[in-house]
Parts: sequence; C-alpha cells; structure tokens
Amino acid sequence: MLNHKSILITGGTGSFGKKFLETVLLRYPLVKRIVIFSRDELKQSELKQQYPSAIYPQLRFFIGDVRDAARLKRACEGVDVVIHAAAMKQVDTAEYNPDECVKTNVQGAQNVIDAVLANEVTDVVALSTDKACAPINLYGATKLVSDKLFIAANNIKGSRNLRFSAVRYGNVMGSRGSVVPFFLQKRNDGVLPVTHPEMTRFNITLQAGVDMVLFALENHLGGEIFVPKIPSYRITDLAEAIAPSCKTEIVGMRPGEKLHEELITGTDALETIDLEKYFAILPSVSYYHTKEEYLKHHHAVAVPDGFRYNSATNSEWETVETIRQAIVEHIDPTFKPH
Repeated sequence: MLNHKSILITGGTGSFGKKFLETVLLRYPLVKRIVIFSRDELKQSELKQQYPSAIYPQLRFFIGDVRDAARLKRACEGVDVVIHAAAMKQVDTAEYNPDECVKTNVQGAQNVIDAVLANEVTDVVALSTDKACAPINLYGATKLVSDKLFIAANNIKGSRNLRFSAVRYGNVMGSRGSVVPFFLQKRNDGVLPVTHPEMTRFNITLQAGVDMVLFALENHLGGEIFVPKIPSYRITDLAEAIAPSCKTEIVGMRPGEKLHEELITGTDALETIDLEKYFAILPSVSYYHTKEEYLKHHHAVAVPDGFRYNSATNSEWETVETIRQAIVEHIDPTFKPH
C-alpha cells in the first residue's frame, strides 16, 4: 500500500509519529520517502540519530509549524499521503491559552487542507480525539472543528483523486502526558492522585492507533471518521495495577475534564456503520457517496437504533491483570507493581 509512496507526517516527532515511522519502515521497506514535519529541532535531531541517513535515506526532516501555510505547502510537494498528527492537546494548557490552541488545531488544520489541495496528494488521514465528541473543553471543540474541516474538504476537491478522512480514539496507553506514565512516576511518592473514583477511560495502544490509520488509508472512500472497538478501564483499577501499596488521594476533576469518555454519541450513531473491527461515522453532507455506497464498500451494517459508545457502558473491560500485562508489553518490559 505505501511502497513507492511519499508520506508526510505532521507532528512527526510525537508519540504517534515515531510509532508510525517505525511501523511503516518495517512493513513497507520500499516506501519512497517519509517527511517528518515538526517544529521541535531537538526531537528531530534525536530522531535523526535513531534513524541515520546512511541506513534510512528515504527519511526527510522538515522544521516547520502547521501554522505556517507556506512552509506546509512546500513540504507537501511530491507527497502522496499526509498524516496529520500535529496538535496542541493538553486540556488545561488549551484552557489557559485558547488563542494558541485555535491557531494550531483549527487554522493549522485548514493550512494542511490548503497545502494538500495545492499539490498532488491522494490520501489524507487526520488524527482526532474522543474529546471532539460532544466537547466540553476548548481542546475538544477545536478538534471537532478540525474534524469538520477535513471531512468537508472532500466536497471541495473537485476532480482530484483525493480522499480525506479522520480517526478518533481515546486514551493512548503510555503517550506523553497521559495517566499511565504519570502514575508510574507518582508511585514513588507513595500517593496516587485520583481525580474521581468513578472515572472511566477507553484504552488503546499506540500500535493499535497506528494500525487504524493504516486501515483508514487502505479502505477509506473519503469522509469517514473511523472509531476503534477498544476496552475501557476504571481509574481505580489502573491505580491498583500500577501501585497496589500506594494510597489514593481524590483530588477532583480538572477543568474541562469528563467523568467518562464518549466516542460516538446517540446523534452520531444515526450516521454510524459497523465494520466489525471498527466503526465509521459517515459525513452528514457528502456530494460523492451515499450511505448505501459506504455500506457496500466497507461490507458494513448500520449500528442499531439508540446506539452510543461510552467508556462507562462499554461491553469490554480491562482488568487489573490485563492492565499490568499491557504496561509490560507496550511501555516498560521491567515493570512490576509497586
């Protein structure tokens, strides 16, 4: 699928970008070019050391910001596939710096779309978040707008051979700034700060997120928001899995934080289809494909009436033991409960 193709990854030095790069190099050894686009000079330098040009001549490193439309346009020259992973994603930081969040997550998304339309790109997948589903914080609101921009871009592509879609998933186990590495660090203090004893979260590994993006690239018609079928966990079970000997301290929910995650609302469900391994939320306005065409293309069925996908009412749950196994497998092979 990606052999002999050129790929651009915005936010390419982040957790997702690095795992995506590793996976593509492993599975598609004949990939033509991979452009790592990010604004962090140090992280690019570290990645260059990990992937030296003598061994990986197909890699390119572009310093740039998605806020810079001209730089993005240049970076997209000769590119076939764009993965948009750049974002300002810390909820509390976005609440305190709202204009900066809008510039990166909304204007940055539009800049990516404009750069794609100005070049010969054929496939675009944008990373979304559960927080874009019925958003209650600015980060979620900006990502919802970003989703709308990318999905609507299918209607302005004209005669181009071009497809835009998005992937939406929840907590990525072990990603920077997430709760698992936070608890792993805090357990040395003997106390784990828990925001709310009833809180639940969806759980997905970084590799599963990468696999879903690759699935989207291979299967999208354009306009879908792909959603994975993944387990939930209780925050109290996570604390027990990581540090059973530690006390827990209820510190209260942070501004803009949800008690439970939601990936598909009841309203979303009206346009959602079941692909067996994934769900796909279809565009409310599409000038290219009908719902029946999406169903046929994906060999899918519509979800039942009244369907919602919420971490509190999920049918699949992580246990203390499966959480520990996942930490060993995906984060720290030497992990032992504290």
